Amino acid sequence: MEPIILASASPRRQQILKSLGIPFIVHPADIDETIPKDIRVDDAPEYLAAKKIDAAVRSLSQDSEIGWVLAADTAIVYKNRIYGKPKDIDEARSFLTLFQGNTHKVITGIALYNGFLHYMSSRTSVNKVTFAPMSDEEIEWYLSTSEWHGAAGGYRIQENGSCFISKIEGTESSVVGLPIYELCDMLREQNYKLFER
Repeated sequence: MEPIILASASPRRQQILKSLGIPFIVHPADIDETIPKDIRVDDAPEYLAAKKIDAAVRSLSQDSEIGWVLAADTAIVYKNRIYGKPKDIDEARSFLTLFQGNTHKVITGIALYNGFLHYMSSRTSVNKVTFAPMSDEEIEWYLSTSEWHGAAGGYRIQENGSCFISKIEGTESSVVGLPIYELCDMLREQNYKLFER
């Protein structure tokens, strides 16, 4: 199986690739994540995933043959606004206070570049996550776990955050940051030998 260049430092994305038995090389892409005004909020993650692919391909040695490059971007969207990684504990508290008792969207955009064909495809996976009502004490307890650090929306579904999530419409892998079905389907379409042993 050919190794895939993962244009992300996300431990969750690495864990998903490991679970699928896909060999990969971590090569994070550094991009400006400003969203142009003509891009819809729901399309922003797919736009950023494609931008990460472009940055990763440009940063790789011109002498090396580029095979496969994978990138993804996840956004928390509530009332048509994107909630990124909180800058501090106060912002994380405001996010959780807003989300508790409500449903928001978790949108993951995924892009795959096939260097052999010089072809890139991309997809978007939209999920809905419902938080149970949370008391102030529960919010403070969750903040004390420090899971809000570096997490879009200020929570992690695969850790203690799941204590407060009453419903998910979609797939957990997509909410975590790399939708498995979409990834496998894109690899199949491009004849990546995922299922050959």
